[in-house]
Amino acid sequence: MKKFIQLILASSIAASTLTACDTKTATPHADEPQAINASINGKPVIYQVMTRLFGNTNPTNKPWGTIEENGVGKFSDFTPKALSEIRALGADYIWYTGALHHAVVRDYTEFGIANDDPDVVKGRAGSPYAIKDYYSVNPDLADDPSKRLEEFKALIERSHNAGLKVIIDIVPNHVARNYQSLDKPEGVRDFGADDDTSVAYARDNNFYYVPGEPFRVPVVEDGYQPLNGEAHDLIDGDFSEVPAKWTGNGSRAPQPEQGDWYETVKINFGVRPDGSHDFAELPADYAQKDYRAHAQFWADKDVPSSWKKFREITDYWLTFGVDGFRYDMSGMVPVEFWSYLNSGIKMQQPDTLLLAEIYEPEVYRDYIHLGKMDYLYDKVGTYDAIRAVMEGKAGTDPLVDIQQSLNGIEDHMLRFMENHDEQRIGSPEFAGSPRAGIPAMVVSATISGAPTLVYFGQELGEPGTGDAGFGKTSRTTIFDYWSVPTLRRWNNEGRFNSENLSEAEKSLRDFYRQLLNFSHQSPALTGEYLDLHRHNREYGENYGEQQYSFARWSGNDRLLVIANFADGESATTLSLPKELIEAWQLKPGKYTLTNQLQRGTSEMTVSNDLTGSVAVDLSGLSGQILKVTL
Repeated sequence: MKKFIQLILASSIAASTLTACDTKTATPHADEPQAINASINGKPVIYQVMTRLFGNTNPTNKPWGTIEENGVGKFSDFTPKALSEIRALGADYIWYTGALHHAVVRDYTEFGIANDDPDVVKGRAGSPYAIKDYYSVNPDLADDPSKRLEEFKALIERSHNAGLKVIIDIVPNHVARNYQSLDKPEGVRDFGADDDTSVAYARDNNFYYVPGEPFRVPVVEDGYQPLNGEAHDLIDGDFSEVPAKWTGNGSRAPQPEQGDWYETVKINFGVRPDGSHDFAELPADYAQKDYRAHAQFWADKDVPSSWKKFREITDYWLTFGVDGFRYDMSGMVPVEFWSYLNSGIKMQQPDTLLLAEIYEPEVYRDYIHLGKMDYLYDKVGTYDAIRAVMEGKAGTDPLVDIQQSLNGIEDHMLRFMENHDEQRIGSPEFAGSPRAGIPAMVVSATISGAPTLVYFGQELGEPGTGDAGFGKTSRTTIFDYWSVPTLRRWNNEGRFNSENLSEAEKSLRDFYRQLLNFSHQSPALTGEYLDLHRHNREYGENYGEQQYSFARWSGNDRLLVIANFADGESATTLSLPKELIEAWQLKPGKYTLTNQLQRGTSEMTVSNDLTGSVAVDLSGLSGQILKVTL
């Protein structure tokens, strides 16, 4: 949901959210806490799946195809075999994207579900981030839609039995225009049910309004038509909403632009239209206090209605068996709300994983320390910098400053090279080859103690080809009924094996398996870090801006990591500074380094002046993790 970031930042409400705590972020906090959610096996690994696509083996893939034409994956496609293979890949969390009930263009009225108007639905299968019922799941994904909650409960149990914890999305900034919960618990009121719609803003209104103005469907641009122009009873260029609500990305116009998030409406968290806050603000010293103190702070405070509603939602899913939440567009929601919600969650289940999608580095520390997030997206820093190297637009030098800027919070920054918002590595629009992801993933997965995210099919080199309809080529669609070719071959009629994979796909998946599992086993990857890149740019031999290196260690577990982003081979000699040799307490002499990702060894020489060197033969688009053998 980051396509229109510039518009978000222009919104006065978003701006007030982003600047509310600026005075608290002038300097890093003196006492940065460690990430609290490391799995029992080491660094967490999160495997994200677009739930409706994972098990779909129908190869038709007709643009704008119906569910009958193109098929759809089901909860039941996540068999014990499939889940055990995901676990064996190295994952210990599985993020079921699109599991919650969002707006879809399909008739489920026989189950009491109101039809959604294609005029305010993106695609045919709908956006997973236009939630229609927070207390239910997508009926498309159930074998029997009347038992969809029971089927999702069974999926959670199968996931747990396979050793996987479950993450689902919570989308606090906005909901579908046609939000209406059929499955809410007794006593819970729908969003907007008690709103005063005669005013633009009231603290306990759940939405913002344009009094006296009806909502009008955006003017069609670039030839776009709902369902690609297909006839449909509800497609008439109209959607009844009186008065109009503000749109999810902050647009206050009764007729949003087609580029706005017109399928959603913005939630009011007690931020007035002028950007000021209508709730208690946390004292600055709460950045150093734990979640218990935050929970106590809010215990006697009167908070806006929307805060309470999301607390009811997360309570519900925790009871259901969910182990973590990924929060969509967290930076558009006040940090005080996150303190309230997350501290309440942690009071119930301290091990719950809380992950924030956020793109504003200036407030990272606020969302960790004041908002009590476990992890934040490291997109605009590490991901963007590595991507620029992969595309040949920059060298690796900027990575040094980026890592320094994250000092103290590096173990809170989720690392990834693909997710549902980003282009596939193997697509021509990105790197053009999945092999380009090898050095990128070696760096991404080992540079900190933070979790590593892998998007389903990434380990197979899925290129994301095909214009699905609303979803375009290079990103695997999240809006359409579709299937993923590499996943279909790996599925192999439910066997979930490599029998139908190409040799390149088998090799790539084996690389991911080795890397991700190694990240669980090495204490060094949650230990100390020393940049070697800047030193080697001056003192290394045959070492340039397409290589990147650093050291990781904890106790006697000592690693050198070096990646080669160049297509060609490189016979590089790494120079190791005295600082590292002393930290590792090595004496002059020769030491064997064992490659942890493939067979082979290298030799490290420590001189009498306690500097070191190691000759490394790097193949093109590769990475090595070298462990010191004493």
